Amino acid sequence: MPLMTTIAGQLPNTMVRRDFLRIGGWSALTAAFGRFGVARANAADEARRSSRAKSCILIWLDGGPSHLDLFDPKPQAAVEVRGPFASIPTAIPGVSLSELLPRLARRMNDVSLIRSVTSPLGEHNFGTHYLLTGYKPSPALEYPTFGGVVAAERESSQVLPRFIAVPSFRVGGGRLSGHGFLPASAAPFSVGGDPGRSEFRVRDLDYYPGLDRDRLERRKGYLQQLDRLARQVESAAIGNATRSGDERDLSQALNPEMEQAYRLATSTEAKLAFRLEDEPSHVRQAYGGRSVGQCCLLARRLVERQAPFVLVNHAGWDTHDDAYTRLKEGYTGAKIPVGLAPSLDQALDALLDDLIQRGLLDETLVLVMGEFGRTPKLNTQGGRDHWPRVFSVLAAGAGIPGGQVIGASDATGENPRERPITPSDLAATVYTLLGIDPAHTLHTNDGRPVRINADGTPIREWVS
Repeated sequence: MPLMTTIAGQLPNTMVRRDFLRIGGWSALTAAFGRFGVARANAADEARRSSRAKSCILIWLDGGPSHLDLFDPKPQAAVEVRGPFASIPTAIPGVSLSELLPRLARRMNDVSLIRSVTSPLGEHNFGTHYLLTGYKPSPALEYPTFGGVVAAERESSQVLPRFIAVPSFRVGGGRLSGHGFLPASAAPFSVGGDPGRSEFRVRDLDYYPGLDRDRLERRKGYLQQLDRLARQVESAAIGNATRSGDERDLSQALNPEMEQAYRLATSTEAKLAFRLEDEPSHVRQAYGGRSVGQCCLLARRLVERQAPFVLVNHAGWDTHDDAYTRLKEGYTGAKIPVGLAPSLDQALDALLDDLIQRGLLDETLVLVMGEFGRTPKLNTQGGRDHWPRVFSVLAAGAGIPGGQVIGASDATGENPRERPITPSDLAATVYTLLGIDPAHTLHTNDGRPVRINADGTPIREWVS
C-alpha cells in the first residue's frame, strides 16, 4: 500500500500515531520550541530597535526569600525582627546587606536593588503568577510569563529554544505553564537534569535508544508527508480525536514546528551549548559546586549562544522553620557554609564576573527575585512566614546603573516606606529593557486581545 494512503488511513488511530511520532520525547520538544507569529505594531518595532538587552537571566528564588535576612537587614530593630544574622557594610556608603552576602556586598556598584516591591498576594502560586507576568491571577485566563512573551515575540535563527528553564520550570507550586494563553510553542524548555550533578544530561537532546540519524531522517520524511496531508484530513481527524479524548495529541502531531524540534535533536551546536564539562575546572569551581552555581554557569553558556531568556530555578526558599541552618549552613555542623544564601552569593558573583569578562553584561539583563518576602518577626520555629507587603528585587546588566538602592521599607521591613513598586511596574520595566513594547497586544486562542502589560510604569532609574 502506498505510504500516503497508509498514513491517511491510520491517522485517527491514537496508538499508531503515537508510535509513528516516537522519536525521543518529540512531543515535549514540539510543545517547547517553535515560532509563533504575532502582528507587530510600529511601537513594538521601535521598542525592539532601542532595546538594551539581547538576553535575560532570571534567577528565581522559589518559595519566597527573606528580604530581612538578605537584601534589607534591620540592624537597629528588635532581635525578633532583625533575626540571627548580622548586617555588613557594602560598597555603597550607608547601605548594608546581610552577612550571608559578603561577595555581593563588595560589588554593590555593579547592581541595582529595589527594596520596596509590594504585592497583596501571599500564596505561592498567586504570588509567582503576579511576579512573573505582571498580572494578578484570574480564574478566566493564565497570563504568559516574561519568558513566554519573549519566546513569542523574539525572532531567532538560533537552534536553541527561546525560553529555557534550568533545571525545570516547576515554580510556585508547579501550576504555571509559563506560556499562559500563548501557543505551546512559547512554553519553557526544561533541561530536566541538575547541572550540579556529575551525571547531568539534558532530556530529549539525544536520540531515542535504537534510533540513529538515518532513521530519524526517514521519520522526518514521514512527518513531512503527514503534514502535507493535514489540510485534507485535519477536520475529520480532529473530530475523531475529540471523540477519543486525544485532540491535544493530534494538534501537536500536526504542528509544523516539528521541524525545529528535529533541528535541535540533530544539532551539534545545540548539544555543545549544554556541555558543562567543556568549561575549565577553575571556572566551574568559581561558580561553586551547588546546583544554583552550575545552573548559573549553564545560563551563561546559553546566553553566550544567544538564547533570549533563561530562568534559573533556585528552589528551597520557603523557610518557615530552621532558617539559620537552611539559609546559612545548609546542614547542621557545616564547617563551610553552603546554605541557600552563600550558594547564591557565590553563584551570582561568578556570573557577574563571567559576563563582564566576556563583554556580555551590557546586553544581558540579570534579575534575582522570588514571589514575596518573609514576615517581619521570626516565628516560634525559628523561621519566617509569607509576607508580600514589601520585599526586594535585584538587577544588573542591560545598561542599568549600578550602585543604587531604589525605594525603602519601614523600620521593621513590614511596609514600603517610600516609592512602592508593583509587580506590574517591574514587568513593564523588564519588557522595555528587552525591547518589547509593554503596550503591545497579544491575542488568546479565541481572538481576545490582551496587552502584554496592563498598567505598569517602567522604573525610570533602570530604563532612562
